[in-house]
Amino acid sequence: MADTLERAAVRVGGVEIPAAAIAAEAQNHPAQDADSAWTAAAEALVIRQLLLDEADRQGIVADERTDADGRTLAEEDARIDALLAGAVRVPQATSVEARRYYDRHRDRFASETLIEAEHILLSADPADSFAYGLAVGDARMLIRKIEADPACFAALAREHSACPSKAQGGNLGQIGRGQTVPAFEQALFGLGEGELCREPVRSPYGVHVVRAGRRIDGQQLPFDAVEATIRDYLEEASTRRAMAQYLSIIASETTVEGVALPMADGPLVQ
Repeated sequence: MADTLERAAVRVGGVEIPAAAIAAEAQNHPAQDADSAWTAAAEALVIRQLLLDEADRQGIVADERTDADGRTLAEEDARIDALLAGAVRVPQATSVEARRYYDRHRDRFASETLIEAEHILLSADPADSFAYGLAVGDARMLIRKIEADPACFAALAREHSACPSKAQGGNLGQIGRGQTVPAFEQALFGLGEGELCREPVRSPYGVHVVRAGRRIDGQQLPFDAVEATIRDYLEEASTRRAMAQYLSIIASETTVEGVALPMADGPLVQ
């Protein structure tokens, strides 16, 4: 990582933002590495300075304002809030617009399909081919026993499983998509109610014997139940676009050095 002193100076309209201020702001921008956090912090402070400079240009004086949680804003934050309130106008989303969005994205407004799952985990490291092969063989033996006597699943789980679910006879409860490793999910969701997977299921944790229980298929949520949520989402998206456009106009009239603002990406105003 480059030392802070070696970074290009960050300036807005020729006025430098101190490196120490960027370093302090970086604490508010968790990232995968220090460089990414520093860049995000620099962008945030540049945007803030652009807005404060525009508030100065327009002669906006801070009045008492509160945030969404009812807390009183600091003077500079209040001035930025007043500036944006006057410059960024976002019309309310209509019911017609919300309905159009709902019809185009119906899959987003359905309850999740859930399947009650039972499994027996035979723990083995995939990197140890000999031990993993033995686990596959043991799983095949357990599958044959369960096929012959389905009622013995719980007893076999308590005896052989390496998963804490063995205490419940291997019952994992209701499972939705994205909650398990891909191989397990694919096997489980390919089964019918009460059906046993006839092949061992391999995963990074070992080898599984899998049986599906009761299936609760996802249901389409009615438009009336999600209309308010959709309208809030559309208005929030419109607000972000409008703010990005407004900031682009301000930035085009000022020289910004040391950082490239992501005008089309993400939330520009922190």
